Order: sequence, then structure tokens, then C-alpha cells
Amino acid sequence: MYENVKKRLFRLKSNRIFETVVVTVIIISALEIGAKTYELPSFANTLTYGLDWFITLFFLFEIAIRFVAEEDKKAFFRSGWNVFDTVVVVMSLIPINDSELALLARLVRIFRVLRMISIIPELRTLINSLIKALPQMAYVVLLMFIIFYIYAAVGSYLFADINPFLWENIATSMLTLFRVMTFEDWTDIQYETMEVYGWSWIYYMSFIFLTAFAFLNMVIGIVVNVMNKEGQRIELAQQDADTEAADKEPSIRELQQEIRELKQLIVARKEANIE
Repeated sequence: MYENVKKRLFRLKSNRIFETVVVTVIIISALEIGAKTYELPSFANTLTYGLDWFITLFFLFEIAIRFVAEEDKKAFFRSGWNVFDTVVVVMSLIPINDSELALLARLVRIFRVLRMISIIPELRTLINSLIKALPQMAYVVLLMFIIFYIYAAVGSYLFADINPFLWENIATSMLTLFRVMTFEDWTDIQYETMEVYGWSWIYYMSFIFLTAFAFLNMVIGIVVNVMNKEGQRIELAQQDADTEAADKEPSIRELQQEIRELKQLIVARKEANIE
């Protein structure tokens, strides 16, 4: 009985229509969260309250289906995405009222939108690639910080008298350089210092070349490289699964052939005994 239920739930979990329904409910949940940021009439507040409980119970039902359909229950919680989904769903059961946990309940309901990542495989691949790229990006970020620090120190010594608001100390200078790197009205800063130091354009151009062009492109290259490796890993895993399934098929055919041969042998013996 349990095995039949588990098989049915597994088919339901793998059904594309069911997955589409789950994604639709997640989108509705996001819209419902956004609607609550506006001043709503009383009937709309009642509607969103009922909708919130429906979404919470639906997610509870969906996570229960996935857990029951899982062959290895321990493996279910070894997946970080499953743990995240379970925590979000369980925490969403906290009622939204004037209690001390009301703020926590509202924050958790906001994170329900992130369940879209655990449902859609392509989004999971993107996030996994980004996480795996973090160790490599850390060295690029460290080198970028060193460049920031050097340029901020130089800028603070040279330009503090021109505009103390932007170059008063090294911390303020680093914020100013971040503004320059993001091209937020950076020419105004450059022209202001060029009135005193005409050569200061070299300072800005070299900084922009190192940070906005070189280092940011290095970060992009690292992420793209990891994404390609992750895609190749998924393709190889799929190929291995297909190969394993293909290897099993001949053995099933052989079994069927042996059964036929046994039947023929039994029939032949019966006929020999009759004669």
C-alpha cells in the first residue's frame, strides 16, 4: 500500500503540470507579498490573509509529497535546497499577528519567493555555479581591495584639500572611488581635481581600467567558466544515467527470452509425458 502511494506521489512530483502549478503558486505568493506593502481595504486584507494560509498549506503539501516520494529519506535532507525549502515552509506556519514572532513570520514569507530556485533546475545551476565560483573570486576581490586601498590613500593625500567631503580620509576616498568605478557622475569628480592637478585624469583612467574593465571582466570570466563546467558535469551525469538505463534494458530482454525458453521447455516436457 505504502509503495503504491509512494510511486503515485513520485509520478505526481515529476509531472510537468504539477511543477507548473507550484511555480504559479510561488509567483502568486510573491504578488501577495508585494500587495501587502500597500494600503488595502479591509476586504482585500481578509483576502490576502486567506490567500497566505492557502499558499502556506499548499507548500506544506508539496514538501510532504517530495519527502514521501523520496526513496532515501536521509538523502532528502542532505540536499541544501530541500533543507531550505523545509525551513521556509515550517517557519511560514507561524501566524502573522501582533505577537513577537510576527516580524519573523513576515520575513520568512518573503523568502518563499526563493523557492523558485529550488523548483527550476536552470536556476539551481546558476546559483550552484555562483557559489562554486566564490573561492576563485575571493582572490580577485582581494586584489581589487588592494588596488582600491592604494588609490584611496593616494587620492586622500592629493585631493583632500580640494574636496574634503570626498577625499577627507581613506574610508571616504574608497567610497568615492567606488562611485568612480560605477561611473556615477565620476566626470564631475575628475574635472574638479583637474582644475588643480591637470594630470589627475591619469589617476582616474588608470583606476577605471584596472577595476571596471580588468577585474570585473575577470570575475565574469570566472563565473562563466564555472557555469560551463557545471553544465558539462550535468550533461555527463545525464549521459551516465542514460547509459545505465540502456545497460539494464538488454538484461530485461534476456530475462524475457529465458522465460520464453523455459515455457517452451516445460510445454515440450508435458507433451513428451502425454505421448
